[in-house]
Amino acid sequence: MRESLQREIESVKTLSIVGMCKNAGKTTVLNRLLELAPKGRVLGLTSIGRDGESVDAVTGTEKPGIFVREGTLIATAKDMLARSDVTQEILMNTGIPTPLGEVIVARARSAGNVQLAGPSITTQLKTVTDAFFALGADQAIIDGALGRKSLGARTVAEGVILCTGASYHASMEKTVRDTVNAFRILNLKKAETLPEASDAPLGDILKQHGEARVSGALTDSLVLPLLRSGALKNARLIVKDPSKVLLSAETLDKLDARGVSLETEEAAKPLCVTVNPVSAYGWKYDKDAFMRALTEALDVPVIDVKEEGYDQRQL
Repeated sequence: MRESLQREIESVKTLSIVGMCKNAGKTTVLNRLLELAPKGRVLGLTSIGRDGESVDAVTGTEKPGIFVREGTLIATAKDMLARSDVTQEILMNTGIPTPLGEVIVARARSAGNVQLAGPSITTQLKTVTDAFFALGADQAIIDGALGRKSLGARTVAEGVILCTGASYHASMEKTVRDTVNAFRILNLKKAETLPEASDAPLGDILKQHGEARVSGALTDSLVLPLLRSGALKNARLIVKDPSKVLLSAETLDKLDARGVSLETEEAAKPLCVTVNPVSAYGWKYDKDAFMRALTEALDVPVIDVKEEGYDQRQL
């Protein structure tokens, strides 16, 4: 890993790994982080969804296991503990239910592979990460499930690694475009000041004050009429966190063109983007072209995830 990036990743207390799609390379990223962690550093691991199984339960494709060191803390559903090959010390019951049983926090008392199936909502994740730190973890890592961009919320994590790859779509151009859009949303500016909340129609608030807080999701169907009416020209829109922004790239471009400042109350910091040019579904991209397109479009490190693992010179 590049030393500066490794230091930055290790500096955040909570880190989420968010995938643009299944088979984007999240587990490979996680394993590399576990491998590179300094000796004696205690990590706490959990997942939204299920991870660590040898065959993906949804796609049927082969997956790498999650290999942990002795001393690692894991939060996983009770049924998954029996499918892990580490010696486990059960530390606490969380009371958090999942389809695979209650989420249990355990410590690995030997090295080996584990399977993760953790909490599904933000408040539950906070409960688990708080437990990790109370038990001596230096960092909590959350492995994200398909489509859960809420992992970019500051209430969940301080830093985000965004994983993308050829499994997202057969068209490299579409994958690049949508990845850049996802990063753009994750990287929205944090609001320095917050306007007062109001129950008045959003258009009226904007026309009167030139800024507004949006309590729910920000969608194309909400924003486009405001653009057409002129209410959004040179205005400020503030959302709770990036997961509330469900805008297309075209609509984001229109907001930029009208001088609209789109901001968030809280957001995690995107640290890097990882790419896997090989699809689990039989196609692959030109690796160099894929890397070049994303590197030119993004202002964070872009790391190449090869099908067989990471290039030793990178993450």
